[in-house]
Amino acid sequence: MGKAVFPRSLRGASWHEGEPSADISGVKVSAVASLIAVASFSSAEAQQAPLPSVNVEAPVARPKPAASRPTADQIRARDAMRRAARQQQQQQAAAPVSSLPPDRNPYSSPASDYKGERMQASGKFPEKLLNTPKTVTVLSKEILADKNSTSLKSAVLSTAGVTLGTGEGGNAFGDRFFIRGFDARNDVFIDGVRDAGVSVRENFFTEQVEILRGPNSSFAGRGTTGGAINIVTKQATTENSFYNMDATLGTDQTKRVVIDVNQKITPTFAARVGGLFQDAGVAGRDFVTDKRNGGFIATKWTPLDTVTLAANYIHTEVSGRPDFGVPYYRQAGNLTAGAPFPEVGAPRNAWYGFLNRDFSRIGQDIGTLNAEIKVTPDLTISDKVRVSRSTLNYIGTLPEGPTNINPPSGALIRANPQSRFQQTDVLANQLEATYKFNTGNFRHTVLAGLEVSQEKALINSYTGLTSEQQGLPFSGTGSLSGVSVFNPQFTNLPFGIPSLGQFPTNIKIDSASVYALDSVNYRDLVIVNGGVRYDKYDIRVDGFGTVNGVANTPGSTSASSGLPSFNLGLTLKPVPYASFYAAYATSSNPVGGEFDGLSVQYGGLSAVTNGGANQIFGPEKNNSIEIGTKWELLDNRLLVSAALFQTEKENARESFNVTSANNATAACPYPAGTIGSVPCLSAGAAYRIRGIDMQAGGKLTDKWSIFGGIVLMQSEVTKSNIPPANTALFTSNVGLQLANTAHQSFSLLTKYQLNDTWEIGGQAVYRSKIYGGTWLAANQGTELPNYWRFDAFAEAKLDKNWTAKVFVANIFDKLYYDALYQSATPFVLVGPGRSASIVLSGRF
Repeated sequence: MGKAVFPRSLRGASWHEGEPSADISGVKVSAVASLIAVASFSSAEAQQAPLPSVNVEAPVARPKPAASRPTADQIRARDAMRRAARQQQQQQAAAPVSSLPPDRNPYSSPASDYKGERMQASGKFPEKLLNTPKTVTVLSKEILADKNSTSLKSAVLSTAGVTLGTGEGGNAFGDRFFIRGFDARNDVFIDGVRDAGVSVRENFFTEQVEILRGPNSSFAGRGTTGGAINIVTKQATTENSFYNMDATLGTDQTKRVVIDVNQKITPTFAARVGGLFQDAGVAGRDFVTDKRNGGFIATKWTPLDTVTLAANYIHTEVSGRPDFGVPYYRQAGNLTAGAPFPEVGAPRNAWYGFLNRDFSRIGQDIGTLNAEIKVTPDLTISDKVRVSRSTLNYIGTLPEGPTNINPPSGALIRANPQSRFQQTDVLANQLEATYKFNTGNFRHTVLAGLEVSQEKALINSYTGLTSEQQGLPFSGTGSLSGVSVFNPQFTNLPFGIPSLGQFPTNIKIDSASVYALDSVNYRDLVIVNGGVRYDKYDIRVDGFGTVNGVANTPGSTSASSGLPSFNLGLTLKPVPYASFYAAYATSSNPVGGEFDGLSVQYGGLSAVTNGGANQIFGPEKNNSIEIGTKWELLDNRLLVSAALFQTEKENARESFNVTSANNATAACPYPAGTIGSVPCLSAGAAYRIRGIDMQAGGKLTDKWSIFGGIVLMQSEVTKSNIPPANTALFTSNVGLQLANTAHQSFSLLTKYQLNDTWEIGGQAVYRSKIYGGTWLAANQGTELPNYWRFDAFAEAKLDKNWTAKVFVANIFDKLYYDALYQSATPFVLVGPGRSASIVLSGRF
């Protein structure tokens, strides 16, 4: 049977916006009531009784209000909301949030943890890495985990194009890196702020590591000749909460625990805390220990949609018994290259220090406040304040000066003490404004900034370093001769408590910088970026030195420099997934810029020089050109790049010691009445390095990931004003290669997902020969052999929250070396031997 149906005229809108109409008459109300009553009867009853007549009146027409025309501001706001909605839909379609881990790296590609997407400094580098005209290596925390790299040194040294240097009396031991052949030990940044002074840096608070190659002064300030390293720290997030833990057990008594917890307290406030504990030895090295502990806390508060306030604090302490390596074997006369003593039979695990004297405690405390205000949707102002203190505190032993080397098994060395107490304090402020606007089809991202900082260091050394045991040939400074190379016999000597000296050095650097950068994008076809920067740099050194045989003579030195720099880049995009670029950049190295150096020979300034030698010169000037291409392949899951580069340094500083009037020159006199050697300092040397840099990172298939690169370089000293360090082998520095540089290097990290439970992977690292020498020139005739090193890992997903990963580092127990000192018979730092560990990880 059919149902009663309302007439079409009554199915219209009888209410307007949910309110009863004032025009509804009583007749219409009666008509509706009658129809409802009729609908309650069955159809049979309806057929037996005639229906009453119904009168229906037409609805009264209501005038509609006149529509108002939207204003220009309303149209712009509407269009902006539509664009934002489209972008959000595209992002959600590309990477659904539900498929990403809650602790995901915000700078990595959602398609692959091995593919870097962007850099942290989005104002300075607004484009994706694909469209950035510079070679940048991004090590995400997932890459660091698969490399099992727990320190910045281990992460960076497994990357092509980067090598390690050493410290000595004139500069500190720690993270001293060479990027593309040039010293970068004071070009390390944390969240874009210079981390002045050499330190030893942990990775437990690291989100990703960015290695920017080539001069970067317009982005980062002084130095950065070969490049810079930026550590991006873990930040709190209001997206969700998560709770992570990693526990490691391994060979060499390795124990390590890391926690990382993010708590979303309110929709606008979150806190993230982390902690570290480690107690370990070092594979293949006797008596060396590596203990670490630390913590961090980061908070984020967005009281308004346009205001974000963030604060974080990091504390780390790395302690233990230091390892200053093995001695170097060389025939008398230094006419042959020689090799580290383990290459001629000495035990690789031999340690030449003293258990009751040597120690190391290296700490960092870093606090940062960051405020960001979106004044308009296109204008953002941010202000970052950094307060930090770093401490280097160690006594170690350098195995130097081998004698009785024929046969090598009878060789003896001198165990020289190396000590330092260095406290570095930094106060810095970065104020930046980023403005985005369009001029026709050109999209601009303009950044203007002001940065001021003060860096202060107190540097001292220890006294009282001789043994309490009588009758041994200790010098007054604590050096012991006659130590066996093959069987060190004085390891357990008793020692008293050392004390700090009374003649410290104080260094203060004040700098103020202004800079402006602009990135112009024309319809994603042509991108031009450029920037200028000016740094006002002032340094003062107060301390003591030896003048004409008189020790601890007080003095001070100061210098000021103005450092202009700029960069320019052009990127062409014939297709959306590829770019071709050319870039040019400059940088400057002022005197004393290497903050840990105690003399010009070590990149610093001396408070006092014997003979009144001048050490104030104009800044070293660096320039670089790079031409390259980048491609996003395989549905944007893989980023590959290749670049040709050339970096030149001019007005480089050099020095050699004038010991008497016999080796004095017009430019380097030996003043009458002088006692002792006089350092001859000069400027005007020049170096050049060129090469090719190729990289790849991402996924080849849904299950196969790769990350790696190859760097091939040629280097040359093009001008020098001093004689070479080893005149028996070389007549001039000109034409020599650069020291401390592996001119061919390769690294590849890969992993493959076998099924839903298992992944396997491994890493291969190659370094060519590294040559030793002074003032960057390979002028000593010393060298380290090339090597291959292989690592492997396997990971099992136990359930949705737990995984277990087994690592084997240096599978074949390869004997290799990381760095060598600049002298004719240097000490050499030995790489770790084979080790194994298991990591149990929880993610909640």
